[in-house]
Order: sequence, then C-alpha cells, then structure tokens
Amino acid sequence: MPEYPLFELPDDVAEALADPICIPFPKADPIDLTIPGGGHIKAITDITDKIPTDCSMSFSLMLQLGPILANLDCVIKVLKLLDPLITIISNLGNIPKALQSVPKFVDASVDVVNCITNMTTPKGIACFLIDILRLIAKILKCIVGQLKTLVSLIGGLALQIGSAQAAGNTALVAALECEQANAMNSAKGAMTAVEPVIALLSLVEPLMGIAGVDPIKVPPLADPESMEALEEVVTTLEEVTETIELVADGLEPLC
Repeated sequence: MPEYPLFELPDDVAEALADPICIPFPKADPIDLTIPGGGHIKAITDITDKIPTDCSMSFSLMLQLGPILANLDCVIKVLKLLDPLITIISNLGNIPKALQSVPKFVDASVDVVNCITNMTTPKGIACFLIDILRLIAKILKCIVGQLKTLVSLIGGLALQIGSAQAAGNTALVAALECEQANAMNSAKGAMTAVEPVIALLSLVEPLMGIAGVDPIKVPPLADPESMEALEEVVTTLEEVTETIELVADGLEPLC
C-alpha cells in the first residue's frame, strides 16, 4: 500500500477537535394572550415532551383558548339580557314601547338565572372546582417528578466531575460540566411551567370562596441556581400539591 506523509493539523483546528463540543439548548420566548376584560393567559411548557419551541408554546395557547371561548357563553347571555333591559329603562316615559321589550327580557333572564345558579352556589361550583384542583395537582406532580429526575442527574454529574477533577481529566470535566449546565437549563425550563399553574390557582380563589374554603397560597419558590435550591423547590411543590388534594377531597360531599 502506498504510504502517505503525515501532517499536523493547524493549532486552532486541533484545539477545537480536542475540546468537548457543547450544544446549548434553545430557549423559547414566553408567549401570552390577552383575553376579553384585560386578562392574560400564558403558554405552558410541556416538560414531558421535548425542549420547548415557539411552535409548541403557541399550540399550548391554542389548547387553552378553546375552553375560554366556550366559557364566554354566559357572558354573551348577560349581554343579550342587557339589550332589552336598556330598551325598557330608556323608554320608561313611553310605557307601550317599553312593554314591547319585556317578553324578550324575560326569555333572556331565564338563561342568565341558570348561569348564576351554576356559578354562585357551593353545589353548582363544587364539581367544577374539584376537577380544576385535581388537574392542578396532577400538573404539579408532573413538574415535581421532572425536577426530581433532574436533581438526581445533577447530583450524579457533580460526583463524576469531582472524580474527573481528581484524575486530572480536563476533557471529561468539560464534557460533564456541559451536561450539568444543560440539566440545570432543563430544570429552569421546568420551572417556567410552575408560574402558569400558580396563576391558575389564584384564578380559582373566587370559586373557592363561593364553595366556602380558604384560598391556597403558594410560598415563594427558590431560584433554581443550584441542586440545593431545586430540592427546596421540590419540597415546597410537594407540600402545595398535598394541600390541594386535601381541599379537593373535602369538597366531595358538595358535589
């Protein structure tokens, strides 16, 4: 076989090939949507699927939008009631014309009364509230499970980094530190799913008041900059989840 002369790679190429290559995870920008009345809904990160992207965050908002549009049903019924009511009030000086709108007002009021009954009595609201609380608890359990996995991964990587440092293996240290940084970024991504869940818990406080139960407050969560901080977050979320489940179970007799 012919022999080929050996040659040396340029220093910059050799250095690039020798060092471990770290590919950082992409970060999706937060997305929210303004709803009628001035409120906002935020896209929820699906931590069970893959690295969040603008597309997945947009689909998250779309899935939330359907129920919100369905919930406008009672609002529209109230608006329909206001139309004949305004006509009646504005024509109090013209009784025959005001009376013409009374049948329309009565028909519209039946639908509104049903909405009021279903939304302002403990029995009417209990089943809905129980389902919401249990959904929130399930989501928090998913987040806690993901964070626990990442805590174990980060802890294991810390041990490996220590061993590699002791052995003087700088290349392995760099690779492990890259993996550890990616794991921490994944934890921070998982934490972005907590904020919308806590916001949802705040939104159901009026419903909890109707049902006669105290609101559930979430303590401030530690900033996940270390494994210890993540462990503290996990403990807090587990306690909140347990409280939510206890409240939901306590509402069962009303449903």
